[in-house]
Amino acid sequence: MMLLPAGTAPEARLLLIGRALRAFTDGFVAILLPVYLLTLGFGTWEVGLISTVTLLGSALATLAVGQWGHRFPQRRLLLAAACLMAATGLLLAGLGGIGAFWPLLIVAFVGTMNPSSGDVSVFLPLEHARLAESAQGEARTFLFARYTFVGALCAATGSLATVIPQVLTDAGLAPIDALRLMFVAYGLTGVAIFVLYRAMPDHHVHEQAAEPAPLGPSRGIVIKLAALFSVDAFAGGLIVNTLLALWLFERFDLSLAAAGQFFFWAGLLSAGSQLAAPWVARRIGLINTMVFTHIPSSVCLILAAFADSLPEALALLFLRSALSQMDVPTRSAFVMAVVTPSERAAAVSFTTVPRSLAAAASPAIGGALFAAGWLAAPLVTCGLLKIAYDFALWRAFRKYEKPSS
Repeated sequence: MMLLPAGTAPEARLLLIGRALRAFTDGFVAILLPVYLLTLGFGTWEVGLISTVTLLGSALATLAVGQWGHRFPQRRLLLAAACLMAATGLLLAGLGGIGAFWPLLIVAFVGTMNPSSGDVSVFLPLEHARLAESAQGEARTFLFARYTFVGALCAATGSLATVIPQVLTDAGLAPIDALRLMFVAYGLTGVAIFVLYRAMPDHHVHEQAAEPAPLGPSRGIVIKLAALFSVDAFAGGLIVNTLLALWLFERFDLSLAAAGQFFFWAGLLSAGSQLAAPWVARRIGLINTMVFTHIPSSVCLILAAFADSLPEALALLFLRSALSQMDVPTRSAFVMAVVTPSERAAAVSFTTVPRSLAAAASPAIGGALFAAGWLAAPLVTCGLLKIAYDFALWRAFRKYEKPSS
């Protein structure tokens, strides 16, 4: 898995290993976070608020890196991010002994915790920038594909580690202490990543990059895409992995071990769907792939909200996982296809930032709906908003459709 495409700089292997370690810890933290907060005595609304603040902090940190990160060596910023990850885990574990909510909220905002299924931390733009330097042309494309797949696979594997607190509890450790140890493990992983990235060469890119062009002829298209993508991201934030785990715990009294197995297989299905997306897009086009795989996945989510039994709900959620992520690579490819080459950097920024901020706003709403006893509401609202987004996207952009090549 860590074999590099031909022509790739050896340091890229360190980035892939770092991504694997982070994804593994994200896999279990997203599931254990609601259990940890509920065990500390907080409610479902607080779980949603923590998720919102975490995503908001990550979005703002990503903005800061994009705005001012070029002033510092990438290696130094990666080491700082690793220190922040270590501090996040250790502080979350330590503050659990106090039981106060506001310190946890501050750590969630400043730290690197990830309650969602994707990579949203400050590491992402830093590692992407370094990866882009490590390969050229087709090798760079394959390197990014490997980076994405490694993350998805290791996040799925990490979800299996959610059984560890139960094993420790059965061995005589208090449940809260077993959960705190998992956040200690998250922090120690940050230490390991710090050691890993210290081995990376500290160099600057001496090539003078061309000044990115502002949005010009494609401005109207990009603004419309950004607005639509924000709706999709807001909807997804209503049921991020942390809240989906909370729903399974509250609705079906699912055990941690069973939840870990569910997210493992769901993660594998999502990873596989991203690999299949280019093949599908080559045959039916980018927009059709985005829309007509996304709509069935949203229908499955709505039906799962009303499932009478756990097996029925899990089957629908597995089917959703097999379809819902096909729009991720095709969305990026479509944005690049409908703008001029000089506008691509600006288009990425203009569509990503609103999407990140929209995704950060909704987990608190989802948590509040759970707290009010409306367990089905976040799932149904998410599904309906996503279906509305898909139809609006198809109606607005089907005329731009052309098969992916």
